[in-house]
Amino acid sequence: MIRMLASSVLASAALLAAAGVSAQPNGAYVATPAAAPTKSVLMTRDTAWQVRDGAYVVSNAPMREMAACQLVARSAGALTGFSANGQAFDAAQLDACNAKAKGGKTMVAKTAAAPATAN
Repeated sequence: MIRMLASSVLASAALLAAAGVSAQPNGAYVATPAAAPTKSVLMTRDTAWQVRDGAYVVSNAPMREMAACQLVARSAGALTGFSANGQAFDAAQLDACNAKAKGGKTMVAKTAAAPATAN
């Protein structure tokens, strides 16, 4: 009985190893910033994003995909990629996300719209 249990545990470990370490768990979000991360952890509200291979990763976030993307962009700056549950955002979704980015288009447009006074 113990041998059978041990062999099934080893077989499970082998299958997990074959699947790869970088495989995304169900519910995972991956945000790839344009600039290299400077911290090993990024906090957005109550979610701690860990840095892995130059991207912010969280296995479970209590929010919608777009909200998660925008929160990371607001804290980390523009993103070059974002995926939720293994599905990458398309260009339009990524643009909508990056509209909230720290130093992004929205911030520049507001600054440029204010005319300088000559007085």
